[in-house]
Amino acid sequence: MRRHRHAKIVATVGPASNTPEMLHTLFLAGVDTFRLNFSHGVQADHARVHAAIRALEQEVGRPIGILQDLQGPKIRIGTVAGGRLQLATGETVRFVLEGADGGKDAIPLHHPEIFAAVVPGQELLIDDGRVRVRVSGLGAGTIEALVVTGGPISNCKGVNLPGTLLDVSPLTEKDRADLAFGLELGVDWVALSFVQKPSDIIEARALIGDRAGLMSKIEKPQALERIEDIVRLSDAVMVARGDLGVEIPHEDVPGRQKELIRLCRHLVKPVIVATQMLDSMVNAPAPTRAEASDVATAIYDGADAVMLSAESAAGQYPVEAVSMMDRIIRSVEGHKLYYSIIAASEPETEETAPHAVATATATLAEAVHASAIVTYTESGTTAARVARKRPRPPILALTPNLATSRRLSLLWGAHSIHTQDVDSYEEMTAKAAHYAQAEGFAKPNDVVVAAAGIPFHVPGNTNNIRLIQI
Repeated sequence: MRRHRHAKIVATVGPASNTPEMLHTLFLAGVDTFRLNFSHGVQADHARVHAAIRALEQEVGRPIGILQDLQGPKIRIGTVAGGRLQLATGETVRFVLEGADGGKDAIPLHHPEIFAAVVPGQELLIDDGRVRVRVSGLGAGTIEALVVTGGPISNCKGVNLPGTLLDVSPLTEKDRADLAFGLELGVDWVALSFVQKPSDIIEARALIGDRAGLMSKIEKPQALERIEDIVRLSDAVMVARGDLGVEIPHEDVPGRQKELIRLCRHLVKPVIVATQMLDSMVNAPAPTRAEASDVATAIYDGADAVMLSAESAAGQYPVEAVSMMDRIIRSVEGHKLYYSIIAASEPETEETAPHAVATATATLAEAVHASAIVTYTESGTTAARVARKRPRPPILALTPNLATSRRLSLLWGAHSIHTQDVDSYEEMTAKAAHYAQAEGFAKPNDVVVAAAGIPFHVPGNTNNIRLIQI
């Protein structure tokens, strides 16, 4: 089956969507990649979902991506007296490294890296920024702080430290165990949470190798300071606007989103926009107008994919949320201004022969009104280079690598097909024509444009364009 849109949909699996029947329904509604959130659930639960998705893949005959999202080093306060404290604006509180069930003078914060990094004047944001305190003094295992914005805090609420670079690995012991488990299962993507610097990616890459694509979640302002290096080292990027929106001003998030999408297009990396895209659909069968506009904006920006979190994991209307996202994407991509907006934000092409050939492929396909672009790709790079141009014709990405075909379920415009490799120019031409018709993208007398690397079986060597009439 084919999707009648270019941008992809990622849906998080949870209690509302983890049965084989619901996974099947969500796929038919439009899901291209399923996200397993390892911040919740146990490994056995995720294994059952993984097996159900792979069974679904066999049933529908289409590659389906599976994204493992690691929890990362989430910073939280410990337990407080009575399970809840009310902090008043203007009062002074104290955080302590040791202890439990503390009051305002001994709020547990069991993270020595914070005590080593903070200095007076820096802020700590608690419970997604609902409560803000400013460091006023430091002691042996203590932090004195002035409450800037008061409110209630309760056990294990999250803490954010904007502007503070913490000496902490993005991979906790739990993450390392989950990562080994996910790689053994055979996940297609691994999302690394709370990336701060390029070395975080290098550390994760050493563990993952080429067994899965490595996705960096951009949710820390420190990552923005080294963003180009981080993106270059990653295989894909997630604009995780939840924590990012806590640590940088809300008004800066839309601009940062556009910058990140543009950079990822320039560096040929798939980019997902995530967090609260249709949040009201957790409890309502329709989104707000603002949420529909938010999804549309990400598509106009040129994002490869948009993501549902609680909407599909724990909401009351998971199928409706996926269907709504599908409809919004198709509406935007069919709008008369869509391609002019996409073209206006197109980044410059790197001056290399493979990039130039991929750009020429997309340009030629549009010029001759081709029904499809067929790319032959081992690693997915050829398809990604063509997709960067955001051409009107769909991209049929033919690959002999099953893992590549699954990872391409995140790539804008790509309809991936797992097939045997070709050994000759004639076979390439015949196979392009066959799949263009068999997959419903072309009919007799239509024209398709094929891009490949010759000699064959050499990854990343895009150097040939062929115009084919069916």
